[in-house]
Amino acid sequence: QGSAPDNARKKDMLARSQLEFMGYAVEWSPFNAGRLAVSTSQHFGIVGNGQQVILDMKGKNLAPVHVANLSDGCYDCTWSPVSENHLAYVAGDGSLTLLDLASKKRLRSYKEHTAEVYSVDWSGANKRYIVTGAWDNTVKVWHPDRPSSLRTFDEHKNCIYSTAWSPHHAELFASTSGDSTVKIWDMNDKKAIQTIPAHKYEILTMDWSKYDANILATGSVDKTIKIWDRRAIEKGEVAVLEGHEFAVRRVRWSPHKPDVLASASYDMSLRVWDVKKDRKTPSKSIQFDHHTEFVLGVDFNNYMEGVVATCSWDESVTVFDSTKPPPKTGLSTTAPSK
Repeated sequence: QGSAPDNARKKDMLARSQLEFMGYAVEWSPFNAGRLAVSTSQHFGIVGNGQQVILDMKGKNLAPVHVANLSDGCYDCTWSPVSENHLAYVAGDGSLTLLDLASKKRLRSYKEHTAEVYSVDWSGANKRYIVTGAWDNTVKVWHPDRPSSLRTFDEHKNCIYSTAWSPHHAELFASTSGDSTVKIWDMNDKKAIQTIPAHKYEILTMDWSKYDANILATGSVDKTIKIWDRRAIEKGEVAVLEGHEFAVRRVRWSPHKPDVLASASYDMSLRVWDVKKDRKTPSKSIQFDHHTEFVLGVDFNNYMEGVVATCSWDESVTVFDSTKPPPKTGLSTTAPSK
């Protein structure tokens, strides 16, 4: 079991729960302000079982609502934007599964990917389609009522680490890969409509700004986060956020403020950034050290401004107010992009 955080770390926590396995991804329900989905895996996700866990905040506790047991690691999850009881999750055996919380039953399970599926996202803009990315180098788009995938996108030269629908355009999504690129896709086109050579190393994560359809953030093994404007890729990144000591595993834009971004890292920390997009002003961040192992999952609550959930390889999930800096932690500053 992961060791409990010390008293200083506990002070700014709203809730915390120990998990049975290592945390890989966390996502707040779009319907229930206190409900969380957490994807978990045994033994560093290499061998062993997994669990898709649903938790409800009750005071300072996170009470289990349902646990779906898997025979392989569970790496990512996404809530349906139209049904509060529907959730999709993906696993190391190449599967995508749709779960109904009301009946506690699996509605449908797909197994087309030929390697670990590392990412899944249900579109909030079109509300119908699901996108997955896998270590077989492919991205697939699905409709929950169809018996098989609608389309496969195979332009990446290496494994897919993240996939995300645009919150602004119903048919656009992005994918990041070990080939050091971000690709923007229209689900009706076989080829990517834009390729961004965003980093020199593997890109583990990206997220679309909720306020600007052209702004996105990427995080990489190179320890940096970069902010991009799709309309001016040739000018380079809008900003580079530096401060993490190891790879950036996940980035998430705030749904409440256009310039607030959270980043989870293998350096065991979570940073919340005030992003400056003018290439001149340095961006500042607050560092939170609630975990004692790699932090892989982060998400902003849709209803409670500033409230963030994280999950980690220390087998815990935490909920805290990111607007309140932890004791004795100052702001760190990253240099402006050149």
